[in-house]
Amino acid sequence: MATDVLALAQALIRCPSVTPVEAGALDVVESMLKPLGFVCTRQTFEGDGGERTENLYARFGTSAPNLCFAGHVDVVTVGDPNKWSHPPFNATVHDGKLIGRGACDMKAAIAAMLTATENFVKAGSFSGSISFLITCDEEGRAINGTRKMLEYITQLGEKIDGCVVGEPTSEHVQGDIIKIGRRGSINTHVVSHGKQGHVAYPHLAENPVPALLDFLHAVQHHVFDAGSEFFPASHLEITTIDVGNATTNVIPATAEARFNIRFNPAHNSAELKSWLQEIATNISPKLSLDFHVSGEAFLSPPARLSEVASAAVQAVTGLVPKLTTTGGTSDARFIQAYSPVVEFGARNATAHMVDECVTVDEVYQLEKIYSEMLKRFFS
Repeated sequence: MATDVLALAQALIRCPSVTPVEAGALDVVESMLKPLGFVCTRQTFEGDGGERTENLYARFGTSAPNLCFAGHVDVVTVGDPNKWSHPPFNATVHDGKLIGRGACDMKAAIAAMLTATENFVKAGSFSGSISFLITCDEEGRAINGTRKMLEYITQLGEKIDGCVVGEPTSEHVQGDIIKIGRRGSINTHVVSHGKQGHVAYPHLAENPVPALLDFLHAVQHHVFDAGSEFFPASHLEITTIDVGNATTNVIPATAEARFNIRFNPAHNSAELKSWLQEIATNISPKLSLDFHVSGEAFLSPPARLSEVASAAVQAVTGLVPKLTTTGGTSDARFIQAYSPVVEFGARNATAHMVDECVTVDEVYQLEKIYSEMLKRFFS
């Protein structure tokens, strides 16, 4: 008997798998795949703080091409559970909606991938392999999940020929968006160092604020590029400016700010770091910069995989999905170095929110779309 995709999605949501704890969610996935003949490999990586992240790679078949379904079972915290209309890990169905943490991002998609695969494998033979790469670190630092698993399975001799990531990509209606790339993201923390003193005696102090403002003005008004066919123009957004000075007669010792640059493939993080550092050096030797790069920009150019995904969506929904690169970062930024990759999943309407949900109809439709992807990829 075929597994019901809604029941499977509920089983996954009922696992309170807040990053990086899998809380039984990987067991649910493995219990679906092993009876089908998948060879399942679990691998655990330990972080700097001693936290352990468990991950799963499973493969059916040994020949090429290998189509991989990728995703994460970890979820963000629920916040105040009393603000939810139903307990966040109860996976309640109410008024045609499946409500629960992870319903949208992205356990419904994983359930749909699994049941679509079950039906496809049971339907008969095909030429190639199907694999699953499921991790528990996407909502966290994204260090001990997909990134390390890709390195690990490559060392085992595994090769992925196409990958579908089940992130919630749709915007207004399920099927309107497929993502074929992502912008890069670099966060910068800038500190201007001065010397504290009395405002009445500025010659005995050194105010750090003017240098910080000069630096922020220079970078804020920079035009990076005009964008391209698949990417908007790169842009910089200042997110905070802090002095921490509660008095009116003290020149502060330091002033600091943080900002983020979302950039397209016309740039890379090394280039942007160098540019920012040069501006800081020209303004003041007492400006120090610290960077954190979430990911580089990438484009998985339109080709057979995106054509298969688009045709599958159109066959089921009647929509012609738009190929875009909008949104934040995802684990596709790691996968793109190993394989062509597309992202397609539920509507991104309630991810990380109170009462996160998907409609029941969308869950069943997702299963049909992934089924159609399998048929077309291996045709």
